Amino acid sequence: MAASSWHWIDPSTGWQRAHEVLSPGGWMALLGHVVVRVPGEPEVYAETADLHEQFCPGDPGWGHPPLEDEVRTTDEGWGLVDDPGGLFGPTIVRWYPTVQWFNGDGFADHLRSLSLYRRLDRDVREPLLDAIAERIRTHMGDRASRRYLSVLRVGQRAK
Repeated sequence: MAASSWHWIDPSTGWQRAHEVLSPGGWMALLGHVVVRVPGEPEVYAETADLHEQFCPGDPGWGHPPLEDEVRTTDEGWGLVDDPGGLFGPTIVRWYPTVQWFNGDGFADHLRSLSLYRRLDRDVREPLLDAIAERIRTHMGDRASRRYLSVLRVGQRAK
């Protein structure tokens, strides 16, 4: 089982190693999470894009999450990771949507835990997050959603 970690594994050795450690008939499971958006719903990234550009000009890490329906089109195979070749049989794919709701301060605290924001210098990060919290309070009714689409991909070890 790999939960939000398989992308750290060297694909040239990872699948082979997983195949070797599993008994014949054993199962490999990958669990991942993607931040998504749905059409028509106020979206924090869209509401704060100008703030991101103001505090971190030209940073390519900012942007809109993909639409949930677009992510669900990856409903076969192992998704966005390298294919294991013939080491594992067909996958079983299950989707689990989740929504977290935050007020402005809570959303800023959540962002503080993410590597994209943690890597920023404190003197850039804290004013940015304060501005995001204020924007959520004043333009979004102090209520912002963070939608996730979790996916479980399971495949049986080939002989």
